Amino acid sequence: MLLTGFLFGLISSLHCIGMCGPIAMMLPVDHKNPSRKALQILTYHLGRISAYAMLGLAFGLLGRGLYLAGLQQQISIAVGLMMIIIAIVPEKKLAQYNFSKPIYKVISKLKSSLGKQFKKKTLDAMFSIGFLNGLLPCGLVYAALFGALAMQNVTLGITYMVLYGLGTIPMMSLVVYASGFISFKWRNQLQRVIPIITVLLGIAFIIRGLGLGIPYISPNEVTLFVQATPQCH
Repeated sequence: MLLTGFLFGLISSLHCIGMCGPIAMMLPVDHKNPSRKALQILTYHLGRISAYAMLGLAFGLLGRGLYLAGLQQQISIAVGLMMIIIAIVPEKKLAQYNFSKPIYKVISKLKSSLGKQFKKKTLDAMFSIGFLNGLLPCGLVYAALFGALAMQNVTLGITYMVLYGLGTIPMMSLVVYASGFISFKWRNQLQRVIPIITVLLGIAFIIRGLGLGIPYISPNEVTLFVQATPQCH
C-alpha cells in the first residue's frame, strides 16, 4: 500500500498545477543560472516534502494509537470512504463547511509568511516557501494523510507522505520550467483524471480493510498491516 502514496502524488500533481502551480510559477528562481535554478527548485521540493513528512509523523502516531485499539480494518475502510467522498463531492460543496475555519488565523499567518519569502532568492527562503506551501490546506493532501493514517505505523506514515511528495515533483517541476506552455484547457483536461484515480485508491483501501484473505491485496486481520514487534527468546 505504500506505493499508492507515490501513485497518488503523481495524480495529485495534476491538481497541483491549478492550485499550487501559481506558487511554483512565482518562485524567485535565478533564470539566468540553470544550475542554481535547479538547486533552488530542488530545495523548494525538499521543503514541501519535509512538511508532508511532519504531517505523516502526526498521522502515523494517530494511526498507531488506533492500531493498538484494534481498529485497523475499520480505519482502512473509513480511509477508503473518505478518499471517495473527497473525489466525488465538488470542492465548492466541501468549502461550504469551511473545515479550515478553526485554524483560519494559523492559515492566514502561513500565507503572510509565504508572501514574505517570495522577496528573497536564498536557498533557505526556497525551503521555507516549499515547507509553508506543504502546510496550506488541500483536499488531496488530506486524502493522502488518510492514507498515512491507514498505515497505522509512525515510520510507514512518514514514508507514505514522503512518497506522496516525491510523486508530485515531476509535474511541479514542469510547471516551473514550462509555465508558458501549460494552458488552462490542458490543465482542466488532466484534472478530470484525478477523481477516477482517487476513487480507485479509496476502493483499494476498502478492499484491504475487509480482510478477504487475498495475499497482498486484502490480507486477513492478523496480517493486515506489517509491524515490527520485539521477540523474546
